[in-house]
Amino acid sequence: MTNHEIDLHAELKKYFGFSQFKGLQEEVIKNVVAGNNTFVIMPTGGGKSLCYQLPALIKEGTAIVVSPLIALMKNQVDAIRGVSEHEGVAHVLNSSLNKSEVKRVKEDITNGITKLLYVAPESLTKEDYVEFLRTVTISFMAVDEAHCISEWGHDFRPEYRNLRHIIKRIGDDIPIVGLTATATPKVQEDILKSLGMTDAVTFKASFNRPNLYYEVRPKTKNVDADIIRFVKQNEGKSGIIYCLSRKRVEELAQVLQVNGVNAVPYHAGLDAKTRVKHQDMFLMEDCDVVVATIAFGMGIDKPDVRFVIHHDIPKSIESYYQETGRAGRDGGEGHCLAYYAYKDIEKLEKFMSGKPVAEQEIGHALLQEVVAFAETSVSRRKFILHYFGEEFDNETGEGGDMDDNVRNPKPQKEAQEDVSIILDVVDKTNEKYKSKDLVQVIIGKSNALISSHKTDQQTFFGVGKAKDARHWMALIRQVLVAKLLKKDIETYGVLRLTDAGHDFLKSPSSFRMTEDHVFNEGGDDSIVTNAKGGGGVADEKLMTMLKDLRKRNAKALGVPPFVIFQDPSLEDMALKYPINLDELSNVHGVGESKAKKYGKDFIALIQEYVEDNDIVRPDDMVVKSTGSNSAIKLYIIQNVDRKLPLTDIASSKGKEMPELVKEMEAIVFSGTKLNIDYWIDEILDEDQQEEIHDYFMESETDKISEAVDEFDGDYEEEELRLYRIKFMSEVAN
Repeated sequence: MTNHEIDLHAELKKYFGFSQFKGLQEEVIKNVVAGNNTFVIMPTGGGKSLCYQLPALIKEGTAIVVSPLIALMKNQVDAIRGVSEHEGVAHVLNSSLNKSEVKRVKEDITNGITKLLYVAPESLTKEDYVEFLRTVTISFMAVDEAHCISEWGHDFRPEYRNLRHIIKRIGDDIPIVGLTATATPKVQEDILKSLGMTDAVTFKASFNRPNLYYEVRPKTKNVDADIIRFVKQNEGKSGIIYCLSRKRVEELAQVLQVNGVNAVPYHAGLDAKTRVKHQDMFLMEDCDVVVATIAFGMGIDKPDVRFVIHHDIPKSIESYYQETGRAGRDGGEGHCLAYYAYKDIEKLEKFMSGKPVAEQEIGHALLQEVVAFAETSVSRRKFILHYFGEEFDNETGEGGDMDDNVRNPKPQKEAQEDVSIILDVVDKTNEKYKSKDLVQVIIGKSNALISSHKTDQQTFFGVGKAKDARHWMALIRQVLVAKLLKKDIETYGVLRLTDAGHDFLKSPSSFRMTEDHVFNEGGDDSIVTNAKGGGGVADEKLMTMLKDLRKRNAKALGVPPFVIFQDPSLEDMALKYPINLDELSNVHGVGESKAKKYGKDFIALIQEYVEDNDIVRPDDMVVKSTGSNSAIKLYIIQNVDRKLPLTDIASSKGKEMPELVKEMEAIVFSGTKLNIDYWIDEILDEDQQEEIHDYFMESETDKISEAVDEFDGDYEEEELRLYRIKFMSEVAN
C-alpha cells in the first residue's frame, strides 16, 4: 500500500469518524502496518486499542487479540461491529460459545470476513483451535494487558507465560504487538523477553496526567464523615470511591445515601443485573457516586469523572495509577484523594501470607512503594513518574503544582552528611540490603540477616543512631527519587549505588531533605495544614471545655465521667458542633435516650461556643448513621428481655461471642438499658461483682485494657466487658 499518510487518515475517518490521530497512535499504526514487532506503553484513556484495531481492518487476514477479560472483549467486539457493515468483522472465541457458534466463527475467518478475533489465553491452548488457526492468514497477534506476563506486573496471569510458544505454533513469523497501560522498567523488559520480541520498536507515551490533583489524608475514625464532607463540597459531580471489601462498599454506599448523596454500590457479589443497572446509572448520570471494589472500572469510559477516592490504599502504585486515571479523562479537573493508615498496609500483608514465597516477596516490595508514596513529602507526581521510569521537573513540567505536597510544602533541611552516610553504608556492605535492613544497620539494631553477614561487627554499624529509623527511611526514599540509589528489582528491592551515587560519595554536594509525613494512629497529623482539607482533627479547645463540663456533671451526679459520655462521643461533638438534641443523638455512641438524659448542658455549651467563635457550622456535618444494624439490635434487646443465654443469641445470628458483646456495648453506650443480670450471675459471684463495680465507680476511665491490668489477670477481658455493660446499664442509663 503506497502513501500511508493519506491512506491512514482516510481509513481512520472511514472506520472511526476521527480526522486526527491522538499522541503516538499514527507512528504505532504505521509500524504495525509495516509488519514489525511493536511494543506500546500507553496510559489508559490514551487510545491504545485503536493501535491494533485500525491496522487489523486495513491489513489482509485476521488479527488475533489476546485479552484477559471476557467483558472487555465483548465491549470491543460490539464497538468494531458498529463501525462495519459486516456482523462477522469481529468475533470472540472462548468457552462461552456453543458448537454452532464456533462453526460460524471459523467460517467467517475462512471467508476473510473476520478482521479481529478476540481470545482469552486459555482458548489458545485448545488443540483444535490452534490447528484451525494454522490454516488461515493471520495478519498479526496483539497481546493486550501485556503486563499480565510479568510476575512483577501487578496483575500476573500464569496462563500468559507461554503465549510465545503458542504464537510460534500458529505461525513462525507472525508479527507481535504487545500493549500495556502501565509498566515499570522491569515489567517492560519482562514483556519483551517473554514474547520473544526484543527487536520490537517501543512506543512509550508519557504517564503524566497534568489535570489530576493528588492528595493523601490520614485515615481516622471519622473517615466516613470526611468523605461525605468532600462529596458534598463536590455536589453534582461524578465520582468513584474504591474500598477493599464488599462489606465496606455496602456500608459506605448506605451512609452516603442516608446523608443525601446519590450513590450506588458495585462489587462482584451483586448479581449481574444489579451490576449492569448500577453501572448504567453512573454512565447515564442517574447517580453521582459509585462506591466500588476494584471490580469496577475496567472499560468504563466516562470522560467526566471528577474525583476518585481511595477509602483503602491500593496494593501497588500500578493499581493506584490505573484507578486514579479514571478521573478527568476529558482533560478537565480530576481530584484523586486517598486515605492512608499503616494498619491497612498490614491488612494487605496478611492477605498475602498464604501465597508462595516469591509472590509474597514481590507483593511486599510493591506495597512498600505504596507506603513510600503515602508518607513521602516530595511531589507526588514526580514520585509516580519516577516509579514508571519517567523524569519530571516540577518547575517546567505540566501540572507541577497539582498535589498536596507541592501546595503545602514541609520544611526542608540540609542533609548532605546524612546522604553520605547512607551511600557509604550501602557501599561498605557491598550493596546487599533492602531499605528496612539498611536502616537497621545505620541505627545499630541487629537482626538475623545482619548478624549472618557479620555487619554488626563493623565499625560503621550504628553510625547514625543519633537519629531515628523514620528519618533514615524518609531520606532513603528521597535519595531514590534523586537517583543516587536505585532498587534492584531482581532481588526484590536491594539498594544499589548509581553512577550519580558514586560521584556524590567522591564529592558530596548540598542535598535538601523534606520531612516525611507522620501518620499517627490517633489520626492527628501534620499533613492537615489547611482547615478546608482537614482530616478529622477535632476542635481541641472545645474538646477541653466539653471534658470540663463532663467532669463537673459527673461529680454532681456521683458517677465516673465516662458514664455520661465516652471520649469518642466528645471527640465527635468537637468535630460536628451539634446544637440541638436531634443532632446530638446522631453523634457517635450517643443515641436518643442518652441525648435526652445528659445532653442539655452540652448543646448549650456548644451553641455558645459556636456563636462566640463565629464557627461556620456545615449543615452536612452531622453525619447520620445508617439504621442497617437496627434489626440485629432489636433482636438482642428482645431476647435479653426473655433471658435467653447470650451464647444462644450469638449463635442464632451467626456471630462469635466477642461480636455480640460489641453489639451489646453499642446498645448500652447509646443510652438503652440491657438487663443481663441473669447472665452475669452465672459467670461471676457476688464478691467478684462487687469488686468490679467498685473499680468502675472509682476509675477515671472505662478502658478495658486498664481494668485487665488493674486486676492482673484475675478476670478475662470478656468478663470485664460484660460487667461494664451491666454497670453502664444501671449507672448511666
